[in-house]
Amino acid sequence: MPKPSYLALAKNGELSRRADALFDHLKDCDLCPRLCRVDRTAGERGFCGVGDKVMVSSFGPHPGEEPELVGRHGSGTIFFTSCNLLCVFCQNYDISHLRRGKEQSCEALAVSMMRLQGLGCHNINLVTPTHFAPQIVRAIDIAAKAGLDLPIVYNCGGYERVEILRMLDGIIDIYMPDIKFSDHAAAEKYMHAEDYPDVVKMALSEMHRQVGDLKVDDRGIATRGLLIRHLVMPGGLAGSSEFARFIADEISKNTYVNVMAQYRPEYRARDYPELMRLDIPEQYLAAKQAFEAFGVRWQPR
Repeated sequence: MPKPSYLALAKNGELSRRADALFDHLKDCDLCPRLCRVDRTAGERGFCGVGDKVMVSSFGPHPGEEPELVGRHGSGTIFFTSCNLLCVFCQNYDISHLRRGKEQSCEALAVSMMRLQGLGCHNINLVTPTHFAPQIVRAIDIAAKAGLDLPIVYNCGGYERVEILRMLDGIIDIYMPDIKFSDHAAAEKYMHAEDYPDVVKMALSEMHRQVGDLKVDDRGIATRGLLIRHLVMPGGLAGSSEFARFIADEISKNTYVNVMAQYRPEYRARDYPELMRLDIPEQYLAAKQAFEAFGVRWQPR
């Protein structure tokens, strides 16, 4: 199995330099497209509501991710506290909106990565990492020097700045973004992010430029590439057809897209009658047909 490229960056000092550069962004925070411009190192809080210490909700082997990540021993997931999207229907609202988790040092985060490797996990799966990119890169550098050699999965909501993604080039092995809404009005209503459809398309293009289509080893375990998740929403709110067109025309028809039908109304979804509709099976079929019509590789879940 090929070694992750971050190992060379750790050896020549580039990983440490990237971490330093990312930490500089905390002083006038522009890590995500919200561009809050708060000084998180001075205790100021932006949209995500967290400071300069990494916060972790939980970590451990996860058997419920995509088969290419799980294998026999699980995906080594680390669930970070808070989020830069805060969807009104979030199924993990206790972690994201309520910010349940504990602050820890970068050294402690590195220890968690090493423990997951020791348990036999096939990768380090960073769940909602965007607002903690500096601390994560520092922890990867520490762990790499201690023997970490697993692929790094960047499991995000797709609301990413291309400028920051470029700083992660060569560090992240597998990008796994959600693609949520292709309609600006829906993105604003449910995530307060009207620019999401444009931002996520630019992010997907940069992610694919870095890692290409998903690649697996002879065990069927992912080693590098882009893996997209698309959650089907009630009433066709996700805009699946537009995403299918974009991926086919501007990314790659070989893109691995996981079309997911497990939506359930959580958190504040009951405040929006349209989010309470029970037509997910029909919408799932429509999304499946859209991706098939554009010739995009997709997987059911």
